[in-house]
Amino acid sequence: MQVLIVEDDVRLSDALAQILRNNNYQVDTVYDGADGLAYAESGIYDVVVLDVMLPKMDGFQVVSELRRRKVTTPVLMLTARDNLKDKIDGLDSGADDYMTKPFAPAELMARLRSLSRRQGEVQFETVEFGDISLNLETCELTRGDKSIHLALKEFSIMHILMSNTTRITSKELLISKVWGVESTAEDNNVEAYVSFLRKKLRFLGSRVKISTLRKMGYRLEDPQAGDASADAAEPVGAEA
Repeated sequence: MQVLIVEDDVRLSDALAQILRNNNYQVDTVYDGADGLAYAESGIYDVVVLDVMLPKMDGFQVVSELRRRKVTTPVLMLTARDNLKDKIDGLDSGADDYMTKPFAPAELMARLRSLSRRQGEVQFETVEFGDISLNLETCELTRGDKSIHLALKEFSIMHILMSNTTRITSKELLISKVWGVESTAEDNNVEAYVSFLRKKLRFLGSRVKISTLRKMGYRLEDPQAGDASADAAEPVGAEA
């Protein structure tokens, strides 16, 4: 899951980002409301964690403007302002949840999972395709009784591909989701990790293949599933 943190307290922002990364989330951080609005408007994030007291634009203004622009990404407001009026104002502005500081990391993670479920992206313990399954807790890719652990970026790419099996996933989308929107990663970085994943699929003896569609991106294919899903595939963030 890709999370945007909008928090002007750099130490707290770094601590939040580390908590999420320790739970295999991809995280981008910005430190004022204007940047938060610009990043969130991209639509690549699964959840936005938004402070209220921010430079340039406050959190209420950011979420209100996101909703005006038809951006439906779930927003969790995380703030020290704990009076009832602020909570009502935050929810009325378009936020999906409101959490006050200080907070317990376990509660933060539970609220993020809840918000992702509201988006229809229930985080099951495993996802499956063809003869393979991916454990979202241990980052292990399994076929039958044989498993292999995936590095974080390998896991993130495989999770995205296995969650979009009827679609073509572009390199551009993978870079933004796995490396982050400010990353200097390029196409060859994606190609290298896809190569690693192909080797691991061969190690497992899986029939699942990662197919490259020129100028478009990647898609998982299972020869035993026939061509119906391939014919119906739609590009996701397709490259120009």
